[in-house]
Amino acid sequence: MEKPFAITLDVGSSLANKTGSWRTHRPVYVDRLPPCNNQCPAGENVQAWLYLAEEGRYEEAWRKIMEENPFPAIMGRVCYHTCETACNRGALDEAVGINGVERFLGDQAIKYQWRVEAGAPTGKRVLVVGAGPAGLSCAYHLARRGHAVTVLEGSDKAGGMVRYSIPKYRMPREKLNAEIRRIVDMGVEIRLNSPVEDLCAAIAHHGCDATFVAVGAQRGRHLQLPSTARVPVLDAVQILRDLEREEAVPLRGRVIVYGGGNTAFDVARSAVRLGAIESLVVYRRTREKMPAHRSEIREALEEGVTLRCLSTITHVGDGVLTAERMELDAKGQPQSTGETETIVATTLVLALGQDADLGLLSGVPGVRVADGLVEVDRNLATGAVGIWAGGDIVPADRNATVAIGHGKKAARQIDAFLRGEVLRRPVKHELASADKMNTWYYSDAPRAIRPILEAVRRTSGFAEVVGDYDEGTALYEARRCMSCGNCFECDNCYGVCPDNAVIKLGPGKRFEFNYDYCKGCGVCISECPCGAIARIPEAI
Repeated sequence: MEKPFAITLDVGSSLANKTGSWRTHRPVYVDRLPPCNNQCPAGENVQAWLYLAEEGRYEEAWRKIMEENPFPAIMGRVCYHTCETACNRGALDEAVGINGVERFLGDQAIKYQWRVEAGAPTGKRVLVVGAGPAGLSCAYHLARRGHAVTVLEGSDKAGGMVRYSIPKYRMPREKLNAEIRRIVDMGVEIRLNSPVEDLCAAIAHHGCDATFVAVGAQRGRHLQLPSTARVPVLDAVQILRDLEREEAVPLRGRVIVYGGGNTAFDVARSAVRLGAIESLVVYRRTREKMPAHRSEIREALEEGVTLRCLSTITHVGDGVLTAERMELDAKGQPQSTGETETIVATTLVLALGQDADLGLLSGVPGVRVADGLVEVDRNLATGAVGIWAGGDIVPADRNATVAIGHGKKAARQIDAFLRGEVLRRPVKHELASADKMNTWYYSDAPRAIRPILEAVRRTSGFAEVVGDYDEGTALYEARRCMSCGNCFECDNCYGVCPDNAVIKLGPGKRFEFNYDYCKGCGVCISECPCGAIARIPEAI
């Protein structure tokens, strides 16, 4: 008995069943750029290492970070994690705790002594001036590519402003030392107490094929205030440097810190820990305009630091300061009012910004300095062949994460230069914005709270304020990642396609469309949780 025609029909033999002929638009699988990746100044592939971390593959996750950033334990503490500000999860509940997971991975690497090997020797030598985050990042990435690196550092310890401007309660020195030691173990030579006064002479002496300059902005800006009596006026940068060296610091009595950045709050919080009767931060604009990070301000207030905003110091008297009250004009700018008040003070600390000492570059042909910064192109190359510059001495935001990114970028350009190659910029993918995702599929998962010492305990010394994620919490936070813009093989498109036009290619290989049968209805696009399918017009 013959089977009915409907059962024996080969669907592939019938043009009538090839519904792809109806299509005016087609779906295509895409990889979009996650906003966390896009925001990271160090260029980390955040989504990739979170994916590895959520599977418990901690060393692989750490190594993925180390492809871009040699300091996860440091960055897990001092980075201001703008990646979290950009995180799409924030539109659903709260951003993923990326910074806390990175810190967990960095600490795991220190605990288990994970190492990175240097590349095969190339015979090329690079001179790096400055052992701060930019210089050490550059040295690390060059060593991975097989180049010999000598780092010259004027101070007695490596770490730059991470060491000499960030107190121990934010950056424990054992973590900082461990991550620097890892770079030294790769063969990078760091010569301490070796300031460079003449760059051309240093290059000639060391016989290097390329140079990266990252001396940092380590000089505090000064302000000449009218004075009729003696109140000690100190430099915030020098205060923090002396604290690192465990030298006597005169932060007793009533300490007034003039400025509104992170350095100002680091000094004010240190004064509390050293027993100051009062620690007051004076700032000429509003609290909302303070450049200090919000967490720094919040923690300082918890510890007893007080603020006086819209106030500017005009005179130093006998145990008192004269401050003028400011008010905002129609444009939100502070203006003088002529109204003054006195502030009792034992010590005044100026935290008004920092400048770099660029005397080493004077006389270097082709290197231009304008407004206290080195002029560089988009690849951080100066006007002198073979010399790059980065970190705080070039026009950019001044923070450790930006500096680390500069070091990596310079290293890649130097490597290409030494190999006689031209480094091509990769095409940047379209951003995976929240409106391209279907967050209905993600479970509610409130963000984990990082442990923090009580204010009364943390002001009794310089113990670390913010605690670690344990393994369970780190796994939980990593699993909150929504894989924005990149397929994680949830099978939604495969399950909802009315034409069975989605083909599974196997674990890790994702899917493809059978366009003979896809009629372009767009259901797969609307039901893709992570926004990894785009819709494009069909060619006519």
